Amino acid sequence: METYGKILLIAIPTFLVFVLIEKWYGWYKGNDTVRNLDMISSLSSGITNVTKDVLGLSVVIISYGWMLKHLAVFHVDSGFWTYFIAFMALDFSGYWIHRIAHRYNIFWNNHIIHHSSEEFNLACALRQSISVFFRIFTFFLLPAAFLGVPAQVIAVVAPLHLFAQFWYHTRHIGKLGLLEHVLVTPSHHRVHHAINPEYIDRNFSQIFIIWDKLFGTFQEERKDIPPVYGITVPVRTWNPIRINFQHAWQLTKDAWHAQDLRDKFRIWFMPTGWRPEDVLERFPLEKIDNVYDFEKYDTRASASFHVWCWVQLLFILAFISWFLGNLADIGMPGIFQYGAFIFLTVYAITDLMDRNPSAIFWESVRNLFAAYLLYAQGGDWFGAASLLPGAGGLVAAYLGLSMVVALYFTVIHNREDKLSVQMA
Repeated sequence: METYGKILLIAIPTFLVFVLIEKWYGWYKGNDTVRNLDMISSLSSGITNVTKDVLGLSVVIISYGWMLKHLAVFHVDSGFWTYFIAFMALDFSGYWIHRIAHRYNIFWNNHIIHHSSEEFNLACALRQSISVFFRIFTFFLLPAAFLGVPAQVIAVVAPLHLFAQFWYHTRHIGKLGLLEHVLVTPSHHRVHHAINPEYIDRNFSQIFIIWDKLFGTFQEERKDIPPVYGITVPVRTWNPIRINFQHAWQLTKDAWHAQDLRDKFRIWFMPTGWRPEDVLERFPLEKIDNVYDFEKYDTRASASFHVWCWVQLLFILAFISWFLGNLADIGMPGIFQYGAFIFLTVYAITDLMDRNPSAIFWESVRNLFAAYLLYAQGGDWFGAASLLPGAGGLVAAYLGLSMVVALYFTVIHNREDKLSVQMA
């Protein structure tokens, strides 16, 4: 995980630069596809995802190492073909995992965060799940195991395969000629993220579009059908942690309310969106029926609040950078304490973006927990004083400022919301 942390230290600022370039380019061309709060929500989601990954908060049911040991028939020599086979095996596996995630209720919860934005831009690529606790689809890497591709090669190629899916999350690149027949392009992936009836649940491929063409799930982007983005049951929140578990919570409630015992169990494995008829009648959900006529989720925000959200994001990036660069030195149980602080920080900030009165509660919980961490370390912040003397004091000052500003905006937002209700 330390190596992965070092890779992320390079990847995160690189992705951020490209996200900002896309924002500037859209503004320059008069076609801004990046809303500020939506972008911060996406970037916050990416931060929670990498935090979970480096903490290893998941269990592999069937490991690749086990398959390699028991099922390998050949052993490919180290070299280009080893990495090529690994890349193709990961792409084949990714197609099927992706397709399953879209088709079944229980697995959709693991993927909903990626589709939750009602925009389509590079920041959306960073909306990745934290709700995958049991990895059960490693068996799709069977071709690689059969050919004896070493586990180390898979470990090297996997993040490269993931990062290579970043670039095509944009509306600013049109069709790419011959590449449209081989690679997943922005045009193909716009179709995948669209909720138009003609496009939904299409183009599951990740790098090579051949899998969709081979298995009958390909759909070309049509000029007469502009893609509309999001999910048909909108999440209505900027909070990525809530989004990650929103669908699972809805399934749990539906299973509880279902009168038929069979429905209580089968709802988890039914096609995505299926609900028992009696539950559907008694507890209807907001659903987008006309994709060309619905109001995107947004919250009122002053210019000063937008600035504050960006200040908070910069602080989170500073915290996560120190975390990823010092995993070994922080050690156990420190990395889990640090991870909890990151999650609480993201939750508190995005709850404030949602204008929820509970934001001040989560800000208080975050700050009390951080105060405890500072106290337990004698005023230091996970060894940061070795690089920056007085780092603990700076963290404490930031926490105090954050508390005051969060309280200010919570009061202002509550006052504005009450006034809006009175005027309605």
